[in-house]
Amino acid sequence: MKKLFMSAVALLFAGALWAQENPLWMRHCAISPDGTTIAFTYKGDIFTVPVSGGKATQITTNPAFDTTPIWSPDSKQIAFASDRMGSMDVFIVSKDGGEPRRLTTFSGGETPVAFTDAGHILFTADIMPSTEDAGFPSNGQFQQIYQIPVSGGRPVMFSSMPMECISINKEGTILYQDKKGYEDYWRKHQKSPIARDIWMLRPGQTPRYEKQTTFIGEDREPVWAPDGKSFYYLSEENGTFNVYQRTPGSDTSKQVTHHKQHPVRFLSMASNGNLCYGFDGEIYTLAPGGKPQKVSVKILSDRNDKELIRQIKTSGATEMAVSPDGKEVAFILRGDVYVTSVEYKTTKQVTNTPCQERGIDFAPDGRTLVYASERGGLWQLYTSTIVRKDEKQFTYATELKEERLTNSDIASFNPKYSPDGKEIAFLENRTAIRVINLKTKKVRTVMDAQYQYSYSDGDQWFEWSPDSKWILSEFIGIGGWNNKDIVLLNADGKGEMHNLTESGYSDGNAKWVLGGKAMVWFSDRAGYRSHGSWGAQYDAYIMFFDVDAYDRFRMNKEDLALLEEAEKAEKAEKEKAEKKKKENKKDDKKKDDKKKDGKEKNKKDGDEEKKEEVKPLKFDLDNRFDRIVRLTVNSSFMGDAVLTPKGDKLYYLAAFESGYDLWEHDLKENSTKILLKGVGGGSLLPDKKGENIFMCTGGGMKKIEIAGSKTTPIAFESFFDYQPGGERAYIFDHVWQQVDDKFYVKDLQGVDWPLYKKSYEKFLPYINNNYDFAELLSEMLGELNASHTGARYSGAGGALATAALGVFYDDTYNGDGLKIKEIIEQGPFTLKKTDVKPGCIIEKVDGTLIKKGEDYFPLFEGKVGRKVLLSVYDPATKKRFEETVKAISYGAQRELLYKRWVERNRKKVEELSGGRLGYVHIKGMDSQSFRKMYSELLGRYRNKEAVVVDVRHNGGGWLHDDVVTLLSGKEYQRFVPRGQYIGSDPFNKWLKPSCMLVCEDNYSNAHGTPYVYKTLGIGKLVGTPVAGTMTAVWWERQIDPSLVFGIPQVGCMDMQGNYLENHTLEPDVLIYNEPAASLKGEDAQLKAAVDCLLKELPKK
Repeated sequence: MKKLFMSAVALLFAGALWAQENPLWMRHCAISPDGTTIAFTYKGDIFTVPVSGGKATQITTNPAFDTTPIWSPDSKQIAFASDRMGSMDVFIVSKDGGEPRRLTTFSGGETPVAFTDAGHILFTADIMPSTEDAGFPSNGQFQQIYQIPVSGGRPVMFSSMPMECISINKEGTILYQDKKGYEDYWRKHQKSPIARDIWMLRPGQTPRYEKQTTFIGEDREPVWAPDGKSFYYLSEENGTFNVYQRTPGSDTSKQVTHHKQHPVRFLSMASNGNLCYGFDGEIYTLAPGGKPQKVSVKILSDRNDKELIRQIKTSGATEMAVSPDGKEVAFILRGDVYVTSVEYKTTKQVTNTPCQERGIDFAPDGRTLVYASERGGLWQLYTSTIVRKDEKQFTYATELKEERLTNSDIASFNPKYSPDGKEIAFLENRTAIRVINLKTKKVRTVMDAQYQYSYSDGDQWFEWSPDSKWILSEFIGIGGWNNKDIVLLNADGKGEMHNLTESGYSDGNAKWVLGGKAMVWFSDRAGYRSHGSWGAQYDAYIMFFDVDAYDRFRMNKEDLALLEEAEKAEKAEKEKAEKKKKENKKDDKKKDDKKKDGKEKNKKDGDEEKKEEVKPLKFDLDNRFDRIVRLTVNSSFMGDAVLTPKGDKLYYLAAFESGYDLWEHDLKENSTKILLKGVGGGSLLPDKKGENIFMCTGGGMKKIEIAGSKTTPIAFESFFDYQPGGERAYIFDHVWQQVDDKFYVKDLQGVDWPLYKKSYEKFLPYINNNYDFAELLSEMLGELNASHTGARYSGAGGALATAALGVFYDDTYNGDGLKIKEIIEQGPFTLKKTDVKPGCIIEKVDGTLIKKGEDYFPLFEGKVGRKVLLSVYDPATKKRFEETVKAISYGAQRELLYKRWVERNRKKVEELSGGRLGYVHIKGMDSQSFRKMYSELLGRYRNKEAVVVDVRHNGGGWLHDDVVTLLSGKEYQRFVPRGQYIGSDPFNKWLKPSCMLVCEDNYSNAHGTPYVYKTLGIGKLVGTPVAGTMTAVWWERQIDPSLVFGIPQVGCMDMQGNYLENHTLEPDVLIYNEPAASLKGEDAQLKAAVDCLLKELPKK
């Protein structure tokens, strides 16, 4: 079988053999305090190299990913983060190597940031904020800083507030970069409220936090100069990250380096004043008053990354197609095409490339497959055909021939054979429906691109008619991109098209049924609609294009049986007459020979005869709306649906509770039942007779025999040549191309995208893991200066989750056990009657003593959802007792912390306003959050005089219109029977004043919602400026499913023609929550919102 490799990959990997001599993508470099050695990360291991350059020493060799080395003050030890135990933990190792010691055991991610002294390390983790902290209890975003001895032991909180890139001088004064909210860490060139700043903390009885930088863009990674009187840091003040110097409290800075195009990263400093940093994948040093010097690095370690790993896979199928005879199925696995027997495990590999294939379809004769493949950065159509005429199935074919079908410079995919096998329809540039004639190779347009918008690849649906002359498709007819209609297209390419639905609702997934006399489709016109903007439940409908077919469909079971009996008798009479006519014909040898030849014709010829019998369809569209029947009894979240050839039963996937079930609705008996529970989502692919349904779901395939409701897995054994480097090179090209094709503005905001492809692809041969690869993609995507992008890698994990008890522990307690400071409402201790209260000390967990200063997290390892036996001592009563509670996850505990935060804010507003104001927080721009807001506004707060609507720390969604509509009510009438006031109109809107709280951490639709709120003049915005991020994103999962990346692709534009992306939203009342006050529990923004509203109300 021919193996296909991209020329780019071949070029990139040609130099892999000598790459060890001149390595690139050396990350997280850090110079030792004594100035002699530089530690860095390369290919997932920690290395050191003399500051003068030369041969590097490999410090760690574990197959795990090791990163972020930091030096001890004496330059003898290196702390680093590693996922070798399943999640990122902090380890420490000698500078000369050896076996690292694990210091942290919490199942979340921990990363070392600094040594406070020779005996203690600071690290980041999201475990638990302090009880007093007024900050938002995010799910992993705002991490705390903890301190741990280098010998190991119990972590102690150092700061409840996030502090990144910490540097401590000899007097103990701390420099750090802040974190205001969410944005991809590797984004560049932004000038927005979310950009980081440098702060200085003077510890003491009354800690002082002083902001050091005021540039509207990024200021990062501060390091103290040896004298502790000035500091160096990285800034994009002049367009690209470079090194700057500043004196604390000064308004001016001095640019130290002047690198162009690429960012300076990973700044560190030695005690002799030498700086070290990374630039363009290499390491540089800079002596005081000198010029940057590149450090020459030679890595001579053994190469352990493999170019080819041969595997046999038995799961991982992502899409499938059923052969015409129903005996085999084609499927996609990790981007390659395979065909397997329905009955046996035998599997044929059709393609073998590091590229991606998708969109498979069988030719009507079953001897050819068509699919799309992205080779050389361009999606085109290809066919693979069985060469030997005596071989009938792909599964057992010994020779296949692949041919490229399309030869354009525009992306083409989603191919579908016409039923007569003469043509293939496909999508060009994701939107236009084109048809290629297989004989002439001429291509014509059936539907212009203006009628479609593709949000995510593969989201367009179209289907050929049985007579191969028409196509059903979704299209933007009357509404917009989120309210599509169904269109009937004449496949001749002359532009004839008919909007069949014109509903104003969402219509899609149209399929031809009953021989083309009707169509079945999905619509949300009668379904439960989300209270917010997100989603609705659907039903299956049928529309008839033929009056006789409609009348037949409406017949009851008895009338239909009589009609079928009459038709059967009529058919028998016709066959009898035809037979008699043939017997009376003269015996003609030529005709006999032809008959004999006809008998010997293969199945393909037989199929062609049948196709010739297909009559051209005729459509009566004038009264089509009167011939619509709702097929499903109950609306639901539907997956797919299939109508039997006779039209008497509907099989469909519906999710009412959890997961999709396969349902059967008997249209003649008017009965509905579940055939199979938990079959999974995906497409329902029936065979020609309608006896079996095939599904691809959850990485596997199955055949469902309708008659007996029997499910049979379709087993396969697929040989797969995993080419890690080749696959990463393909994904790199794919990501670059997707951005070029789908970014929200064609000019990519003026970015020289080809230049950056060239700049970053040179690093690919030096990357052997997905941590580094995701970081590389994020660095490239960061050049776009856009929201909603960057790459994410979700590792295999494996760490047993640490369980929580729903309590705050007292960090000031130094004895044995864990002293409870506060019990969180709705946590394990509040769900049952218990004697445990604040002040109690948990002495043992499941019989194991908790000793002073020892790490207690291992005692809760793997115990989420399990009952835990606690031995408790109450100092107040001097009693010891045992208590059993069910431990919860830290994720569940964070949800309790969120509810606690909201309740504290509610009580504060109640207190500050004297009970006049209400308070609601919108957690996310989704239906659940909207329902809570609606309930509170028009329930418990309906009789308040005004309301504070808090959207701070909201990550987005799609709710802007619902929120502002709810808040923009204007009373226009009252209901007063016999003088009694019983309500006003509108009754389902807020009719009183409001203000909206915003902060830097508002993102996406949480930028869009306050923007609309302010634009429509509903009320005032209180808080900080909000970064312009109101752009819709598609997060695309790659052929390596552990990788996803984002494309900001639907830009929102104001009525003056300005995109909201990168346009900062300014509040009406500007106020920041200062660190010191926030850590003490003060929320200045909340107080300002109350003051703002009280000024609007009559004084009392």
